[in-house]
Amino acid sequence: MSLIRRNPGLFPSIWNDVLTPDWFGGTDFQNHTLPAVNIREAETHFTLELAVPGMKKEDFNIEIDDDVLTISMEREAEKQEEENGYTRREFRYSSFKRAFTLPETVNEDAIEAEYTDGILRFSLPKREEALPKPKRLIEIA
Repeated sequence: MSLIRRNPGLFPSIWNDVLTPDWFGGTDFQNHTLPAVNIREAETHFTLELAVPGMKKEDFNIEIDDDVLTISMEREAEKQEEENGYTRREFRYSSFKRAFTLPETVNEDAIEAEYTDGILRFSLPKREEALPKPKRLIEIA
């Protein structure tokens, strides 16, 4: 693999200057992302974790339909500051939607969720028939 360097020339992209950072003190348009997700498989269940700090459990909408787990969040906030006769009013709207196709081995009726310390955590237990069977000894007659 080779590394190619490009010279931006005399006029770098004006969009980089205009949109990053936002001139009004807001957030960078390029850094809006979906929450990070961790998925782990254990012998009896799967664990699904989403990093969504600063939310409340009431902000989330969680649905299961046709073996698809859909997690979405919408939140609106308004902030108003008054200083030296000027009023600054900010509106913030954030949302995301993630969908995960559940394997056939998951028992959908036993899924549990909790929100603690900015982590939305799901326990997805496996169906009884998907669990590993214990070893057994067979005696010779």
